[in-house]
Parts: sequence; structure tokens; C-alpha cells
Amino acid sequence: MRKVLFGAIILFAAMTIFVAATDAAEYALSDLYQHALKNSEKIKFARENLYIAKTGKDKAWSLLIPKVTAFGTYNRFSEQKTSVAGALIQPNESGNWGVRMDEAFSMSVRELNALNIAGQSITKSEYDLAATEADFALAVAAAYYDTLKAKKSLEVAAANMERLTQYRSSVEKRVKVGELTRTALLRADGELSGARSDFLKATNAYQLSRALLVRVAGIEDDFRLKETPLIAEKSIALNDLRDVAAKSRADLKSFDIQIKIAEEQVKYARGAFWPTIGLFAIYNGADQNPPTSTLNRESILAGISLNFPFFEGGLRMAELREAKAKERQARLAYADFKKNVDMELQSAYLDLQTQQGTLVFLEDQRIFAEDNYNSVIRLFNNGLATSLDVMDANSLLLSAEKNVNEAHYNYQLADLNLKRTSGMLLQFVKAGR
Repeated sequence: MRKVLFGAIILFAAMTIFVAATDAAEYALSDLYQHALKNSEKIKFARENLYIAKTGKDKAWSLLIPKVTAFGTYNRFSEQKTSVAGALIQPNESGNWGVRMDEAFSMSVRELNALNIAGQSITKSEYDLAATEADFALAVAAAYYDTLKAKKSLEVAAANMERLTQYRSSVEKRVKVGELTRTALLRADGELSGARSDFLKATNAYQLSRALLVRVAGIEDDFRLKETPLIAEKSIALNDLRDVAAKSRADLKSFDIQIKIAEEQVKYARGAFWPTIGLFAIYNGADQNPPTSTLNRESILAGISLNFPFFEGGLRMAELREAKAKERQARLAYADFKKNVDMELQSAYLDLQTQQGTLVFLEDQRIFAEDNYNSVIRLFNNGLATSLDVMDANSLLLSAEKNVNEAHYNYQLADLNLKRTSGMLLQFVKAGR
């Protein structure tokens, strides 16, 4: 009954995983990139930051445009009042209306500094968006390769279970004819049970990896993956990659722009020490009932004012010192991040070299392990090898297959990680590769 139950579980898992609907969408890695960058909430959130930065420039422009306001009042009095001589003191009703235009600016023209800051903030937000897209593209690639890795692990577990099933059947036959003891059959049963357990674990791991890919890439649950072969490219020296990273990494450019913004903020704070000039023009209309002979029904005036605060409690000096401190922070942050980028680049470069070399050796190991297992199983069938020899050969083959599977996809992900750390990943993604 246990064997029947387990067989039913295996059949159900196989049908669930491998039998895909005929209309299931198929995605290559390039398709996942485009789909994820278009639909991801994280990318949309970063794009909203760019939109907010653009509205900041609109607000900065408003400081350079005159303000126009309209006004009007209407008064209704309780009674009309006149003086002893008959002159009107209080009418029954009166009103006035008009339009006023005001413009104020500093003699240091610090409003232009605010406009420059707003423009640089847009550029910084664009770089931040590009950096977010690059990091997210690498996350999509990691989920893609994790899913392929889990699928391959499931295939390896299924192949191992099939080998042990055949081996167990062979042992059972030899026990019946008295060539082997029941101990060998129990050992085969134990190994087969372990293989079945590994298969179930691999099945669940594959389902989980698919769910994670659905979450990251924003695709439907029913999908198929098309494996994208790694295109062999000419190796680039580490020093050349450093130059590429300095020119291409969006996050590094963002830190550089932050320094320029901090410099403009210092100029803006220093401009507060200059006088402020105010310009105004007013059109005013008035009427009342009953009117007087001295009523001025319409007037137009303009003026200029100069405002220079001599003492404000040290506020301007404090703001200037704060702006200078933030400029120093921006320079220190840039220098620190640049060093981190260099270390990250070295790590990614060495990791790629390691994965590339490791993959070659593990491929050789898998070939040797496969030949070794085939040889041992033939010897076992001819009575020239023991059950322990078969188990050792199978364990070696299983380990080699798992290691090759792991190294194969780790190498491809390491290649993409090097592209990200050098700032080339987003160009690679947008090229549809």
C-alpha cells in the first residue's frame, strides 16, 4: 500500500509540474526582463520618484514667475451718515476690486540656484531609476536561474530514483536465487526510500521557485521557461572593467550628482545674505452709493521695495554651515561608495573566474562518475562488485550531477552579476539579450 500511495504521489507531482497546458506562455530570460521592468511595483515606485523630481522643477520655476492675484470687497452699512455741513461720512454701500502682481527675488539670484538644484534632482532620479532597474533585472535573473536549477535538480532526483529502483529490482532477483543476502535488499530499500524523499523535496523546491519567479517577474502561474544559452563573450581585464564602471554605473553617477546638488545648496544658502528686491503693480477700482465728489473710482500704481534683514538670530549662518556640512558628507559618501564599487567589481570578477574554472572540473567529474557507475553496475550484475560499491558509485554520480547543475547556473548568474557591477547589465537587458 505504501508503494502504491507513493507511486500515486509521484504521478500527481509529475502531472502537476511537467504536463503544462498547450497555451501556457513560454518565457526566455529576455522576455522576463521586459515583462518585469514594465509591471513591477518596485520599478513603478522608482518612476514616481522621477515624476516627483520633475514637479520640483515646476515649483522652482514658479519662483521666477510673477504672482498675480485678484481681490474684491463689498460693504453694506446700516445707515447713511453725513456731517453737520452735509458732507457724506458713511454711504449705504461701497466696494472695491482690483488685480495685483508681485515679484520678489534676491540680488544674489539664488532662485536660479534653486532651479539648478531641481534640474540636477531630476538627473539624479533618472540615475536612481536606472540603478533600481539594473538591480531588479539581476533579481529577475536570479529567480529565473533558481527555477531552472530547481527543475534540473528535480530531474537529477528522478534519475537517481530510477537508477535505485532498477538496482533494487536487480538485488531482489539475486536475493531470490541466493546470490545476495537479505541485508543487501534492505540496504537497497533504504537507499531507494532516501531517493524518494529527495524527489519529494526537489518537487516542492521547484514549485516554490516557480512561485518566487511569478512574484518577482509578475507573470502568470501557468508558464514555461525557455533556457537561454550563455553567449560566450571576450573576457575584459579588471582594469578595463573599472573604467567601464566609472562611466556606466548609474548609482555612481547619482552620488556624483549629489555632490553638485550640495554645491548649489551652499550657493543658495549664501544667497540669503543678499538683500531681496520686491516689485509690485496694482490696479484698483472702487465705487459707493451715494458717491462723493472726491471718490477715486480707478487707480493704477507700481512700486519697488528693498528688504535687507540685518539680524535674524543667526539663522542664515546656521543654514550656511549646515549646507557646507552636507556638501562634505556628499563628497565622503561618493568616495566611500566608489571604494565599495571597486571591491564589488573585484568580487564579481573573481567569482566569475572561479565559477568558470569550477564548471570545467565538475563537468569532468560528472563524466568520470557516470562512467564509473556504469562500470560498477555491470560488474555488480556479473557478481564482481558488491552492493557497497554500487552505492558509493551512485552517491558519487548523484553528487557530481548536483554540483554540475549548481555550477552551470551559478556561472551564468555570475556573468550577469559582473555586468551589473560594471554598469553594463541594463544595456544588455534593453538590447533584448
